[in-house]
Amino acid sequence: MIPNHRIVLLAGHYGSGKTNVAVNLALDIKTRYERVAIADLDIVNPYFRSKDSVALFQEHGIRLICSDYANTNVDIPALPPDLYAIVDDKILHTVIDVGGDDRGALALGRLSPSIKEENDYAMWMVINCYRPLTRTPEEVLDVMREIEAAGGLPFTGLVNNSNLGAATTAEDVLASMNYADQAATLTGLPLVMTTVDASLYDALKSQISNLYPLQLQRRVV
Repeated sequence: MIPNHRIVLLAGHYGSGKTNVAVNLALDIKTRYERVAIADLDIVNPYFRSKDSVALFQEHGIRLICSDYANTNVDIPALPPDLYAIVDDKILHTVIDVGGDDRGALALGRLSPSIKEENDYAMWMVINCYRPLTRTPEEVLDVMREIEAAGGLPFTGLVNNSNLGAATTAEDVLASMNYADQAATLTGLPLVMTTVDASLYDALKSQISNLYPLQLQRRVV
């Protein structure tokens, strides 16, 4: 399930788990392509960042594009200084963590014209039925439209990342599938994958199609 597109964008509401999905995708894409980056555009009061995995990226040779103020106590909505490398460097495969809502997606507006012109991207909405504001397919559609309007790019697929953190069981994931299927029908977008903690993968791989195992991101302290 490694995307073939040069740019993969992940967006979703706060707490959807999109950053963890982005980290895992970047690591998998690195197994196929030499030059890989992960870009964190979540500039609106982020609480869990791609920069938490900076040592992991360095170990695997993945470039990190993020605000200079990430993981500091300075709360300034600043764009990464090397933001335009994402669209200027056509050899660089990039996973973009867009932002937590329509305000976070505003940063994407700087890049969306060039991304559209190149037309080598996938934009996936990460959904989680166990988090506020995207508990129903109707709420998913509302948030999706807000992000599309702010970022200037249409979504091309959904990622079902429904989980309860470390307390998630196989039954919790299975219970989310009806929600994910309904969200796909309502939005008219394909359900690209359902994610699951790697420890639950073997128990669910025969029951859920396009199941993607995740290694949980560890916060740097």
